[in-house]
Amino acid sequence: MTEPSAQPREIFTLPLTIAPADIDELGHVNNGVYLRWAQDIATTHWRTRAGADLVAAYVWVLSRCEIDYRAELKLGDAVEARTWVADAARGAAWDRFVEIWRTGDAKPAAEIKMIWALLDGQTRRLKRVPAEIIQRFTA
Repeated sequence: MTEPSAQPREIFTLPLTIAPADIDELGHVNNGVYLRWAQDIATTHWRTRAGADLVAAYVWVLSRCEIDYRAELKLGDAVEARTWVADAARGAAWDRFVEIWRTGDAKPAAEIKMIWALLDGQTRRLKRVPAEIIQRFTA
């Protein structure tokens, strides 16, 4: 599910904490928590890289999400999320990739592909992703 890239890219990371409420009746992190983590890192990455001007001008909405679960995570595991975006947007849509890693593992515990749509912050209408945003996230 990870997008291959012809050019080096920044991978944004965020440490995660597994809370007792994240654990389901099977004794591992509930599937819904992975979606929350993916949204948390996407939002944090956007706010960190975009700057106040772009954050005020645009809103992102999630239009599609695919999650491949590879390994169980349990309470006490040290975990981090890693994210990056595709090299180019398609109109208002932009693919984002997220991996959830347990410290020390050779492979991610989950691989996530999200498709986000850009909206104008005032009108809430779809907006083509401008080159300025693409440059801030792919340079």
